[in-house]
Amino acid sequence: MKYYLVIMIFLFTKVSSQIKFNVEYEADYELNYKDFTTDVAKSKTTFALLLNQNESYFKNMNKYIKDSLINEKQIILSGNAYNDMKMTGKYYSNFPETIGITSSKVYVSLAVYNKNFRYEEDNNISWQLQNDFKTIGKYKVQKAIAKKYGRTWVAWFAKDIPFPFGPYKFSGLPGLILEVYDDKDDYHYSLYKFGKRKYICNSANMYKNAKLVDKSKVFDQKRKSMQDINKFKELIDDPEIIQTITKRAPVVAKEYNPIELKIY
Repeated sequence: MKYYLVIMIFLFTKVSSQIKFNVEYEADYELNYKDFTTDVAKSKTTFALLLNQNESYFKNMNKYIKDSLINEKQIILSGNAYNDMKMTGKYYSNFPETIGITSSKVYVSLAVYNKNFRYEEDNNISWQLQNDFKTIGKYKVQKAIAKKYGRTWVAWFAKDIPFPFGPYKFSGLPGLILEVYDDKDDYHYSLYKFGKRKYICNSANMYKNAKLVDKSKVFDQKRKSMQDINKFKELIDDPEIIQTITKRAPVVAKEYNPIELKIY
């Protein structure tokens, strides 16, 4: 427990709002995933996918709530990582990325070593449509398969919801993706709510002054940061915690199972 508390402090970043997003619909997803930080087989978290006809914006629900509260000044950060973490710790997420998608591009913002970065990549997932159908809720959905980021993905999309978007970076199908998972079921997204939302989201991207870099510069940095004991020593002086981190860091880094195993 002490080890992961320190990770939370270390990854905490003070941020400010920059981008507004015109929301017409919201799709909420539950993710069941293998969590390297716990002993349970699967963990759960939720995400909000904000939509309009031309673009989408995807963010972990905890981060979505926290950023909204910061933007509305219901939470005022002090700049002290430890104190601010205690105040916002209940909103912590293992998925801090913010992801925007258009028809041609994917835009990602994230924090690494307490600094903010962003990268862009082409929106070019090559889906293979399957002659396979089922029903999810009230929607008839069709199956599609793609290989991306070192995994094989299965998606189920609904043509009756004419948005070419989905959770995480998944898009490009002729209908909203209601369910998507990899063939090992390490990551499994499922839609649990969809509806109209007419408002301007003022906290769509909370990473301030994010530096534009090539994706290779930040890919797999979380695994590397787990093993950088010197960075933790800059924040804490408790020998017991340092000893625990030193012992656990290589094991946790080895067990880390990110959604993207490869850059492309």
